[in-house]
Amino acid sequence: MEFRTLGRTGLKVSSICLGTMNMGEQNTETEGHEQMDYALERGINFFDTAELYPVPPKAETVGRTEKIIGSWFSAHKNRDKVVLATKVVGRTPMDWFRDPKGPAELSKAQMTEALEGSLRRLRTDYIDLYQLHWPDRPMPWGSNPTHFKADEMMGDFHSFQSVLEVLDGFVKAGKVRHVGLSNESAWGTMKFLTTSEHHGLPRMASIQNAYSLINRTYETALAEISLREDCGLLAYSPLAQGYLTGKYRLGALPPKARKTLFNRLQRYEKPGSQEAIEAYWDLAHEAGLSLTQMALAFVTSRSFVTSNIIGATTMEQLKTCIDSVNVTITPELEAKIDAIHQVHMNPAP
Repeated sequence: MEFRTLGRTGLKVSSICLGTMNMGEQNTETEGHEQMDYALERGINFFDTAELYPVPPKAETVGRTEKIIGSWFSAHKNRDKVVLATKVVGRTPMDWFRDPKGPAELSKAQMTEALEGSLRRLRTDYIDLYQLHWPDRPMPWGSNPTHFKADEMMGDFHSFQSVLEVLDGFVKAGKVRHVGLSNESAWGTMKFLTTSEHHGLPRMASIQNAYSLINRTYETALAEISLREDCGLLAYSPLAQGYLTGKYRLGALPPKARKTLFNRLQRYEKPGSQEAIEAYWDLAHEAGLSLTQMALAFVTSRSFVTSNIIGATTMEQLKTCIDSVNVTITPELEAKIDAIHQVHMNPAP
């Protein structure tokens, strides 16, 4: 397992990160513990979670994933073996995150409540990387990040400085070691970085955004920021939530798969997505690889990626994903991947 430096923090994290958003919904506590045991055995020292998890987000399950991780720490007494990342939700009408119920936002009171809740569920007294799950301001992100309408960008939000000042309090209290972003834009990332510099506030160490063979939009502006500002990508959905395994090819709906259970993967079903997936499927087989491992190896091999966040619902899937570290993207294979990208560019942003 390769280890890479997380931003300018000095922390070394594995190039593969264990994503946990299935734990508590598709995976039981026992299965979650088994996954974490195996990941640690294979050299993965970086786990990612969120107060929102598991997915899909629901009032009756919120926080359940963190509880599973917390029970694992409690049973094994191995908190020091893991670089732990979690997230606080951004502004949202979802009203079940806070007490009393109401829309969430990145205010000092709500962020403090969120952090204390995560610490309690995770059974730890500190978070290594505390991330803003999505911005407080109105902006296009998530399943439609290219949908830009100026009139939809208006609206109140907590300033970059005020959010960083809250995070600074967490760091000074010893409850958070480092901070990061998620689902953020190039403009937002630079605003956070320059605000930190000008006011002596915590510096964002990383950006957790979607990145895969069928969504390389990160390369347009954010990749340069990652490289020049030491604010690397923690790539989520490197398999396009399963579409780049081929399991949904030609309309298939495997039992217990996320699409089959929840029907919420429309981000990866946009015009042109299926054609792109078929082209990559053919290329992987031509190269003697599985599409899963080619797709993961491509993401891990990018110079601006700090860690590639994998997720699995079975141990077989988890082993396959981790074994992708043994796959090399040769210059010849990369040229063929780029040729497909030119024809089928970012069909699932």
